[in-house]
Parts: sequence; C-alpha cells; structure tokens
Amino acid sequence: MQYECTTCNKTYKISSLRYQCDCGNALALVRESHICPNPQVPGAMSLWRYREALPIDVDTDIVTLGEGMTPLVPLAVNVPEHFVKLDYLCPTGSYKDRGASVLLTHLKALGVETVVEDSSGNAGAAIAAYSARAGIHCTIYCPESTSQGKLRQISAYGAELKLVPGNRMATTEAVKRAAETTCYASHNWHPFFLEGTKTLAYEIVEQLGWRAPTHVICPVGFGSIYLGLFIGFRELQAQGIIVNTPRLLGVQPDVCCPIYNADVNKTESITRMAQTGETLAEGTTAELPIRGQMILDAIATTDGAFTTVNNTDIKIGLEILSAKGIYVEPTSAVVVKGYQKFRETGIINTGDLVVSILTGIGLKASSVP
Repeated sequence: MQYECTTCNKTYKISSLRYQCDCGNALALVRESHICPNPQVPGAMSLWRYREALPIDVDTDIVTLGEGMTPLVPLAVNVPEHFVKLDYLCPTGSYKDRGASVLLTHLKALGVETVVEDSSGNAGAAIAAYSARAGIHCTIYCPESTSQGKLRQISAYGAELKLVPGNRMATTEAVKRAAETTCYASHNWHPFFLEGTKTLAYEIVEQLGWRAPTHVICPVGFGSIYLGLFIGFRELQAQGIIVNTPRLLGVQPDVCCPIYNADVNKTESITRMAQTGETLAEGTTAELPIRGQMILDAIATTDGAFTTVNNTDIKIGLEILSAKGIYVEPTSAVVVKGYQKFRETGIINTGDLVVSILTGIGLKASSVP
C-alpha cells in the first residue's frame, strides 16, 4: 500500500505528515481491494461491514460510532424509481462521518496525537467527533460565516476552533501553514477520507439487491462524495459485482460552479471560479477543486453530467423534501431541483433507477429561512 500522485505518478510511503505530492497535487491510495460484507465482524451494521475493502489492517482497532448503513427509501411512494439515501442520519448528522471514521482509524494506528482540519462545518464536526473518540487533539479552522449550529457542534466535541475571515479558500490557506508541522486530517486532500466515502457505493448496490442504479445524484463542492462513489462503483465493477457503473450526476450552486463550467464547455481542466454571491448551499462552495483531473475522469468514465441551482431552487427543494418527512440542510436539497433539471434535459429518462444522496441534517442549519 502506498500513495501515488494523480498528476506526476510519483509514489510515496504512507506517513502521518504526507497529504500531497511534492509537485503540489493530490495523492491517491494504491492497494488491492475486496468487497465482502461480513455480518459477523464488529460494527457489521456500519460501513465496517466492508472492512475487507478498506485500507486498514485486520488487527487495527477501529474508530467508529456506527456510521453508515443509512436508509435508502423512495422519495415518493408513487415514484419508486427515485430513491434517496438518508446519509444525514450518520452520527454527527452528515455523510462526512464515513471518511472521518476511516481516516481517524488510520491516523490513530500511526500514533498521531494531534490533527488540524479546515471545514465549512460538517467535515469539521465529523473530524472533531472522531478525533474525540480516538483520543486525538483536534483543531478545526472554519470560515467566520459558518453556521452557528455547526460551530457549536464542533466545539462540543472538545475541538479547538479557529475562525478565519474571508471565504472558504482563505480558510484552506490558513490551515496549510499549520499543516507544515501537524498532521492534516483533510477531508479534501487525504486519500483515506475517500476510502470512507466510497462505502456509499457499496451500500447502495447492496441495498438494491446487488444491482447498480442508472444514475446517482449528489451535491459537489470539492467532490468527496462524487469521487468516493466513483472509486466504489469502479471497485464493484472490477470484481464483477455490477456490470456497469452508474452515471454520476453532480449539482453545484450557480454562484460557484467551476466543475459545471468545465463540463459544459468540455475543457481539459477545471479553472478557478471566484464565488460571485451568497448561496444557501455553503457546503459546496469550492472555487477550485483539489482533485480536478480525477473529477473530470469520473465524468468522462461514467458519462456523467453537472447542473446548477440557485437559492430559489434550493428553497423549493427544502419544501419538497420536508413535505415528504425529510428534514435536511440546504446543501442536501440541491439534488431535488437537480433531479428535475436532469429530467428536463433528457439525461434522466422515465424508468431510470436514480439514487440521490442527502448529505446533512436540517438541524445543523435551522436558522436558514
């Protein structure tokens, strides 16, 4: 098992301070993987039922709060071909617990005692919670504009909180200075985080009776869900568990949509897009995704597509979900109008089996009108 640069292909040994290539680009984890759900292992009704597929030694103590194995239900009884994955029911209220569990298990096994992370909220809460569970000191850097509910949650886990003036990019720059000497438990940079989010693909396929949906829709900022799904479905296909990978469909806010721009314009790379306004979907404001080339590869390989939504679309999505008994934060609600737009453009057709990922619980953003 080793790291490999996604751009220059240079390889590195696994270490606690290594999170990027010397060339400045992101790293991928290179290893063999096997998917073998085992209900006899501890935490079998969590993502750790796929332990054979995760990069954790068999004798390693896992850091877990029972994350994963979240419900997969039809959005409406009379539309059984559109399912929603209720990943906001993970322990800290977001899908980020998947990556945090695997990442903190890995870091604890390396003997790490202190970590730093930057986040617009949910990832910070997840890393703080699982650091507390692991007995690791944690400092979270957040934009000053982060929802108060998320900041209170991060602090409740005992993490040190540092608020950074400016946008999400300013927060990332601030944490990088700390990461020069402290382990960077980054949900965007660290490849072990994606090893956790890939279990979304495993669960969806298992919950559908070991078949793949036609499409999967998710919110996309830096892309940890989108890329996790890509990795997971490819592994399932490589082992012959599914024949075809689903089309991966992403939704971004119209005020910060660099991936959408690259997809629509068919460019060879993703160009930075400065955020042009406020969005309710604060968890998806990434001006320049770190793993841009991998995202473009995922779009091309799965015949994927992207669309955008505005704040009015998001509010409509929240209303529709609430009327179905589902209470999510605004970032999750982008998939509702996203689904409708993919239908209108003919990407999703009648009878296609679709799964939309609902990423964060509404209690985290109860102040949003």
